[in-house]
Amino acid sequence: MEKGQRRLGVDDWHRDRDQFDDIERHTQWGLDLMEKYVKFVKERTEIEQAYAKQLRNLVKKYLPKRNTREDPESKFCQYQAFLQVVKELNDFAGQREVVAENLTTQICVELSKHGQELKQERKSHFQEGRRAQQQLENSFKQLENSKRKFERDCREAEKAMLAAEKLDQDLNATKADVEKAKQQANLRSHMAEESKNEYASFLQKFNRDQSQFYFLEMPQIFNKLQEMDERRTVRLKEGYGVFSETERQVMPIIGKCLDGMKAAADSVNEKNDSQVLIELHKSGFERPGDVDFEDFSQPINRTSSDSSLGTPRGTLDGRLDPRLLGKNKGKRWLFSKKNKLPPPPLSPVISAPPPSSSSATNGPPSPKFTRDPLSYCLNEINKTVKPRIASFRSLKRGPVITEDFSHLPPEQRRKKLQQKIEERNRELQKEIDQRDALNKMKDVYQKTPQMGDPASLEPKISETLSNIEKLRLEIQKYESWLAEAESRMLSNRPDNTLRYSRHLDHTTTLNNNGSHEKGSPDATHSDDSQDALNQPIYTEFDEDFEEDLASPIGTCVAMYQFEGSSEGTISMTEGEELSLMEEDKGDGWTRVRRSKGGEGYVPTSYLRVTLN
Repeated sequence: MEKGQRRLGVDDWHRDRDQFDDIERHTQWGLDLMEKYVKFVKERTEIEQAYAKQLRNLVKKYLPKRNTREDPESKFCQYQAFLQVVKELNDFAGQREVVAENLTTQICVELSKHGQELKQERKSHFQEGRRAQQQLENSFKQLENSKRKFERDCREAEKAMLAAEKLDQDLNATKADVEKAKQQANLRSHMAEESKNEYASFLQKFNRDQSQFYFLEMPQIFNKLQEMDERRTVRLKEGYGVFSETERQVMPIIGKCLDGMKAAADSVNEKNDSQVLIELHKSGFERPGDVDFEDFSQPINRTSSDSSLGTPRGTLDGRLDPRLLGKNKGKRWLFSKKNKLPPPPLSPVISAPPPSSSSATNGPPSPKFTRDPLSYCLNEINKTVKPRIASFRSLKRGPVITEDFSHLPPEQRRKKLQQKIEERNRELQKEIDQRDALNKMKDVYQKTPQMGDPASLEPKISETLSNIEKLRLEIQKYESWLAEAESRMLSNRPDNTLRYSRHLDHTTTLNNNGSHEKGSPDATHSDDSQDALNQPIYTEFDEDFEEDLASPIGTCVAMYQFEGSSEGTISMTEGEELSLMEEDKGDGWTRVRRSKGGEGYVPTSYLRVTLN
């Protein structure tokens, strides 16, 4: 109600008892409206809960069931962004659940409880009003009864008086009859007087009750009902506000979820993913050389005169180029699924005759094989092609996974071995820390026997030492495999480049349609340019194998003694000052240098480091 409006029933409702029924209907309508709103909010919460549940199921469906750190896909930023979007959606679903929970507790539960209290209060107020109405009605009935009795007694008294006067005037009436009539008239007059007094008394009582009913009791009841209805309206108003405020409270967190999704979208970098793909699948193989020219005219001209056209394709000094025999291997390696370098083919037995004048005129003589050259070439091709076909058949059954990862390409093998070494180093550091802790506990038990038995720790200490030794052996094994893989990668580069440079010389020779002797100017030019071609094609890994001769980046003091028995570590004594060469990169080891010479790794937890 508006503030300037009159209070319910103070001026208008007091005029008629029927207004009481209007108030009863209005208050019942207010309670029904509250129940309707509670039902509305309850259905809204059911929708929110169902929505949150569906979002949770969606997130559960698209989130990985296991840890994805080892999966190659987890390294791509676009996949990481997708997982972040899914996680943010999970948080968003949580906020929908918060909305449903707050609506249930702050509106449904509170308003339902308040509605029950209002119903009881309303019932008591109307019972009190009905009781006051009943009392007023009873007083009114008594007034009506006394009034009718007074009226009846007055008529009877008037009749008795008229009868007495008539008898008194009747000459035939006896004196006794006259006296009797007069006595009857006096009695009726007395009864009428008593009825009059009773009627007056009930009239005063009714007026008093009526005044109290309309000016005291009913206004109080109406005021209580008005207060109750206003309280109900206020609580309903608060419920309307909570409905919107609950949504507003989660908006900042929902905004953060949306910001997280936007940040995940912005974090996607196509160049970075391309680089990750390159790093994941980089094989480390050398680039293949050019496909050699195949001279099919040799078998036809092998009986012709010794001329440059009949010379088998090979080196310029008359020897057969070994690449000719391995041409099928080179072609199949180019299109094979396993990018492995083909082994060098066997060289034929060649006997070079002494140079003669005819050789100088017509070019180098044809090489003389110990057997027919065509048969030899076909046998060599069969030797190289058949193993390759067998290897293709083995690919269908899947590659054999070996412990040293030799089934992987060189670069992938190097990364896997480095990863294994880092994992074993972390496990080794944990075991060393556990050993140190057990030794300290053993010392405490020895100094304070009541705290425990030192002998009870011996099995655990022995097990830890065994684990440490086992991990060190595994680290040495992986390090040896890593060194082998790196040396093999380095050794493969210059050979491939040299072969490629020789092929360029031979291609130049074929394009010039001439033969060059060993001391010709063209050959000299080829030798001079060979140094420029002997540079490795891949130089990105060279920096991994160069020794770092940089100056120290700080100093450190050994807090504990370290033996340094494993490969790559150095021993140190407690309190020894060392030069810090490289900080800990997360594996628990730091590279240091002694003042007297010697450099290696020591545990980071054993040092007190001071950077320059």
